[in-house]
Amino acid sequence: MINAAELLTKKDKFKIKLGLNRVELMLKIFNNPEKSFEVIHIAGTNGKGSCASVIEKILIEDKRKIIGKYTSPHLFSYTERFCINGVNITKEEFEELVFLVNKKDDEYKIGLSEFEILTVVCFLYFKRHNVEIAILETGLGGRLDATNVIENPLCSVITSISYDHKERLGDTIEKIAYEKAGIIKKNANVVFLKNNKGYQTLLKRSKELNAKIVEDDIELELDNNIAKINGKKCYFSLNGDFQKENLKCALLAIKALPYKIPFDTVKKALSNINWKFRMENINFKGHNLLIDSCHNPDGARVLDEYIKKYHKNKKIKFIYGTLKNKDYAAVLDILYDKNLDFCFYEFNYNNALKYDELVKYKSCLREIKNPLDEILKGDYELCVVAGSIYMLGQIFKGVL
Repeated sequence: MINAAELLTKKDKFKIKLGLNRVELMLKIFNNPEKSFEVIHIAGTNGKGSCASVIEKILIEDKRKIIGKYTSPHLFSYTERFCINGVNITKEEFEELVFLVNKKDDEYKIGLSEFEILTVVCFLYFKRHNVEIAILETGLGGRLDATNVIENPLCSVITSISYDHKERLGDTIEKIAYEKAGIIKKNANVVFLKNNKGYQTLLKRSKELNAKIVEDDIELELDNNIAKINGKKCYFSLNGDFQKENLKCALLAIKALPYKIPFDTVKKALSNINWKFRMENINFKGHNLLIDSCHNPDGARVLDEYIKKYHKNKKIKFIYGTLKNKDYAAVLDILYDKNLDFCFYEFNYNNALKYDELVKYKSCLREIKNPLDEILKGDYELCVVAGSIYMLGQIFKGVL
């Protein structure tokens, strides 16, 4: 008998199907579990996971509510996608719920995709365990994303918007922003920043729906993990000055809650946030690693800025791998430096970029077969391992 992961990755499941009809039908069959808790809904090109993690940590530290979080993709196991008060779903319960949803899917011949099954599992899991506030991250876009069955969120949050998934979301910032703006709901709270590239589109949609734009009256500075929030200093454990935008979005979402959370609670939460392989510094067997799941040009830019600011003039080895549908040419235009030992890893994934395809664009990258061996050899001060989160999961599974 196949397990849940094998079922979810079958060809008829493991594909993108945008649209809400299938999920809505399945949720109705299960008596609409998504209506049993309140929701903070997050969309955006970059920063969704970081923003979700900050909100989650603050709410857990507040100890007032049972908090659920649903994110994607995962690094090592599907169970990472479902958390209640910071603890992942057990493998046994995950298997049970996946097969329960799949059985109903077969019975009613709905034809749910992998992500749609997971979203229904999320709602059933949260209802079963009496979650009171769920933090939901969209999988792709927003308007037609399976998570967008939520009717009246506590708050919708839209983080940084840039070019990604252009084949599905559109080839302009305005088109992409329109899809992300699909999670904005009538008369509900919404958070987005004025420096968001899709600001005008988000503003227009908010006005059309009479959504309540949460006033950005938070003064925030961030430098080298020290945040100053309305003049009060605290340590912020996520690396990178670019996290300032994600932190502000999270703080504004917290502000939108119907109750106030004390600054001391926020301060304690911000000092202990872990969002794995997002600009993460790790010592691995005596070697300094910087691991980051940058997969688009904006992600590459912030990684490049971070390296130049905090690792200037170091001898660096770079290991990169990506999916073939990503804009890897633009990413490499930003990250590639002929003075670095720049390597390419062709990892084992259906949609992974092959070395033969890469060299048509940039032939000077050195191909490697075993990244862990590569990390452990050579005279360098920092090894940057960056690119697809699927690649990072394969490299470091069972290791980190």
